[in-house]
Amino acid sequence: MFAELGYGAATVRDIVRRTDLATGTFYNYFPDKEAVFRALLDESAEQTRALVREARRRARSADEFVREGYRAYYTFLASDPTTFALMRRNAGEIRALFDTPALGAGFEELEADLRAGIDAGVVPEHDPRYMAAAMIGAGFEIAIRMLESDPPDVDGAVEFASDLFLAGLSTR
Repeated sequence: MFAELGYGAATVRDIVRRTDLATGTFYNYFPDKEAVFRALLDESAEQTRALVREARRRARSADEFVREGYRAYYTFLASDPTTFALMRRNAGEIRALFDTPALGAGFEELEADLRAGIDAGVVPEHDPRYMAAAMIGAGFEIAIRMLESDPPDVDGAVEFASDLFLAGLSTR
């Protein structure tokens, strides 16, 4: 329903109609539609974070760290129908949830990976909090534009996001 109608227009009644559940049963599991929306995002964020983190950990250079991290992220978004549809229709609502534990964990993991990359000499030394914020913010906005294309241009998004970020790192 969130993919079809958008978060704002979807109601609990709409959600329940798409299931075999009675309304009372729905409320045994979820207090409201926001909880359902967050559960969907949490599941997707967990899968995405694992793929992206693995790609970053294999990196042997700043270029690989950035490029392969973005590639894992954009590839997942373009290939997972649920996440694709949710993001395409609900970008504003997702932006508002960046500080929630599931989405915030991605920021914390990226910051930790950047710190490790700096310590290992793979990533140029900059403030990892700022780098994580820039990578996630720009990466998300580029993902939204990528998902508006039919078909999504994963390679174009990877190249642009990577080139943008890597050029910023090299200006010191």
